[in-house]
Formats: sequence, C-alpha cells, structure tokens
Amino acid sequence: MNKRQRIAEENTVLLNLWQQSQAGDSLAFCQLADKQYRTLFNYATNFTSDKEFIKDSIQDLLIHIWEKRNNIQIQFVTIYFLRALRNQLMQEFRRNNNALPQLDIEEAGELSDYQTIETEIEQHEVFTENQVKVRTALDDLPRRQKEAIFLKYYEGMDNEQIADLMQVNRQSVANLLFKAINSLKVQMQLISQALVLAYLYFK
Repeated sequence: MNKRQRIAEENTVLLNLWQQSQAGDSLAFCQLADKQYRTLFNYATNFTSDKEFIKDSIQDLLIHIWEKRNNIQIQFVTIYFLRALRNQLMQEFRRNNNALPQLDIEEAGELSDYQTIETEIEQHEVFTENQVKVRTALDDLPRRQKEAIFLKYYEGMDNEQIADLMQVNRQSVANLLFKAINSLKVQMQLISQALVLAYLYFK
C-alpha cells in the first residue's frame, strides 16, 4: 500500500468517526479527537510556545466542533481540523492584542508544521548522515515552503488541498514546492534529488 492509499484509508476511518459523532455518539467523537490531538498540538506550537494556552485552545475548538457538529460538513477531516485551529488561534491572537508569546503576526500566514515533522522523524531509531542533512535543510527553508513540504509529503495532501488550507492558489503551492526542492538540492550538493524526494515520501 502506498502512502496516498494509506492516507485515504485513514481519512475514511476518520470520516466514519465523524459521521458517528454527528449522530450524537460522544465516544466516537472522543476517539476522533484523540486521533487528531497530536497533529493539532504540534501545529499550534508554531503559533505560540504557551503549551497551556494551546491545550485550552484545542479543548475550546473540540467543544465548539462538537456543539456545531450538525451544521458542519467535512470531506477531509485533518484539513478541516487544522484550518479550524489556525483560524481560532488567529482570532485569539487579535483578541489579545498580540499578547501570545512567540507569535509573529506577519508570519502567521506562513505557518509551518515542522514540529510535527521533527516529532515523526525522531521516532526513527537510526539516522544516516544524509537524512540528518535533509532534516537540517528542511529547518532552514522559509516558513511557507516548510508548510507546503509538510502538507504535501507528510500529510499526503494534493496541491488543491494545500492551496485551500494555506489560502493561496494552486500555482503558488506548485511554486513553493518547486523552490523548496531546489533549495534542498542546492544546500546538499552531494545528495541527489531522488534521495531528497525519497526521504520526503517515505517519512
């Protein structure tokens, strides 16, 4: 099974839990929330370092989604949850007059989910020298390029889905991905494009 098939199957499972949730099954919603929590939390760490604030925000978001579940239509569960959390954090930021720690309003639209990438990478027991170089190069990418890379190769989204989440057009997504891959190749002259792509696809 390739990665896209696996992601599609995971979304089917999530959609099934969501449909049960809409029917009033609170246990199914708890299971859905549990499956989404880690991604949501790591995504939010790119907005603020206040972990308690993040936890409270996710809790508020989940309560809101549960209460409004009958009026919410979801096709891709993870995309919906990420977008909803991003919007909520931005609203909180504006409401608190930029009071959240380590949140750069000018870069909020260029949010990356690299913390999630780091978390997933660290689960692997052994890193080759080239893998470490790829990881370091990823960290050096501009925020929007990192976000596009993460959504494309780690969340398995297509360009249209990425454009929707990042609030840009499809050509902008293609440009971001092209620039990111080229930057990785330039930074690691001894590493081939094939290795870089393989590293991204199989994480």
